[in-house]
Amino acid sequence: MLLPLFALLTFANPVPDSAASVACDTCESEAPRDSFEIVAARGVHMIPAIEHSLSKKEEWLLDKRLRPEYHMSDRDVAEGSKASALEKPRRRSVFNLASDSWGRPGERIAPVTTLFNIWTKEALPVLPGDEVQDRFHRFLRDHYTNQATWMDTRLIAVLAGAARRFSADRIEIVSGYRSPKYNLILRKKGHQVARQSQHTEGHAVDFRIPGVPTQTLLGYVRSLRLGGVGFYPHSRFVHSDTGRVRYWTGS
Repeated sequence: MLLPLFALLTFANPVPDSAASVACDTCESEAPRDSFEIVAARGVHMIPAIEHSLSKKEEWLLDKRLRPEYHMSDRDVAEGSKASALEKPRRRSVFNLASDSWGRPGERIAPVTTLFNIWTKEALPVLPGDEVQDRFHRFLRDHYTNQATWMDTRLIAVLAGAARRFSADRIEIVSGYRSPKYNLILRKKGHQVARQSQHTEGHAVDFRIPGVPTQTLLGYVRSLRLGGVGFYPHSRFVHSDTGRVRYWTGS
């Protein structure tokens, strides 16, 4: 009598879902088929990609798709050439350093020379027709205080002319702008610098050309009769400024 009654109560009150889930957590079950395996996915992504080389036809189709659409007749080409020939030549600035043209498109342009600052280790290439005065001021800054000033741009012509005269592809700059503070320090250390030096005004540059004797370079700079010229045989450089014409020899 009791057994049928127990079976009836069991059927009427099934086990709760939470209890069933707890029971299942304690047993081993198979992982779902759509689960994300991190280790396996990483292994797939670590496999290097297979390089695909294009065939000649695929390369031609890709180049054709990327090529700009320009359609010109022979008449268009002839008229363009005629217009270029009649075009007025570009007006040259007073700061242009060479009379050479820029050359044809794609042609390599050799610099007139390259200025090299022995203190800052910076280089300033001077290209034909290039206006370098904007970079020239900063290039000749005081290496001690890192200050710059407006340099007299006539000094550019002196350097470029010396480069052409001696076919020099490199000119070493010994001194450009010199701040009053640095000029005073040099005087206190016994260096032969003037109290009112042209360097402090941005009107002077000291330079030399590797392979060219200092005496030879001195003769060229004097022939310009631009301003003061100093000869420093032991230090191996020439001073050039845009002040009054005068000459002297230092150490």
